[in-house]
Amino acid sequence: MSTATATLPRCPECDAHITFNRAPLRGQVTNCPGCAVELEVTDTEPLTFALAPKVEEDWGE
Repeated sequence: MSTATATLPRCPECDAHITFNRAPLRGQVTNCPGCAVELEVTDTEPLTFALAPKVEEDWGE
């Protein structure tokens, strides 16, 4: 088993493995392949996620 497989980050909601085609950036938003929740990369070393904030309209305020 490779080290990359053993250290794949997991979704904080459903524990599914999260993969990227290239190195993610802090603040990047992705969808979980298991539960489809939006996750934001909060740190890259080690790779950690948090639920992405909901985008709300400000109606000019």
